[in-house]
Amino acid sequence: MIPTSYDALPAGLIAELEIAGLDPRALYAAILAALAEDLPEELGGEDVTSRATIAADAEGAGDFAAREPGVVAGLTLAALVFHVVLGDDVVVSDRLADGTSVEPGDVVMRVAGATRGLLTAERTALNYASHLSGIATATAAWVRALDGTRARVLDTRKTLPGHRALQKYAVRCGGGVNHRFSLADRAMVKDNHVIAAGGVVPAFHAVRTAYPDLRVEVEVTDLDQLRELLEVGCEEILLDNMSTQLMAEAVRITAGRASLEASGGLTIERAREVAETGVDFISVGALTHSVQVFDIGLDLQDRPSPS
Repeated sequence: MIPTSYDALPAGLIAELEIAGLDPRALYAAILAALAEDLPEELGGEDVTSRATIAADAEGAGDFAAREPGVVAGLTLAALVFHVVLGDDVVVSDRLADGTSVEPGDVVMRVAGATRGLLTAERTALNYASHLSGIATATAAWVRALDGTRARVLDTRKTLPGHRALQKYAVRCGGGVNHRFSLADRAMVKDNHVIAAGGVVPAFHAVRTAYPDLRVEVEVTDLDQLRELLEVGCEEILLDNMSTQLMAEAVRITAGRASLEASGGLTIERAREVAETGVDFISVGALTHSVQVFDIGLDLQDRPSPS
């Protein structure tokens, strides 16, 4: 397979990715790496099954359909996969916008082109779309569980290495909120930092002194630590592994002086009772580290070969 060059890819798709806050060139490189897993050069770089069973001039068309209810994400990236494999010889149509809610049987995207190329691109496209739709669907379930409360669902840095931007994008598609992207864009003082610094207040002051313009969030495990931080003006506090009763008391003590994030072992069954304590955010690592892929399938139909 000779992949389509980056500069020959559809400008509209590139623009969509940029608007979504994604890096198209990085995604292009990731797609090439993914395709190389299926088409290793040392083994000839061919889809041997499709080459053996499908005529070189065969044309096909297919529908990507949802097999379950949920929220789709990653369809723009899936479309890009087909263009990398087939260039201008593929037609992608009826593609739903990422973030759209779907029901079983709904067509989320249609593709048409050389049958060999469609099947070569199929798994890579589905791997992206199914994984990201799974994250979006899980996030949307948490958003529904919090409906009517002030709490918003947050993601974490518990992401698949190299795929953080995509996974956090999928969280946004599901209606969630992104926490920090890296160790550099904001400070997050955790228990080990507190131990190293000699307490929550020394840790907070150390970060504020070193990075006066950076957002700082500090993790607390009890109400005494919370009170200490409020006294020194900390405005973002994480309540780690607290009971619902303790979180409610933390909200009362804080009285709007800081935003409060609930974290640690939370489940969707407990989501509403935690949200009703009045916390501002609930962080859920499982959105990205334990996601169940969303079931999307390609239903292919042959088209007459050109005469």
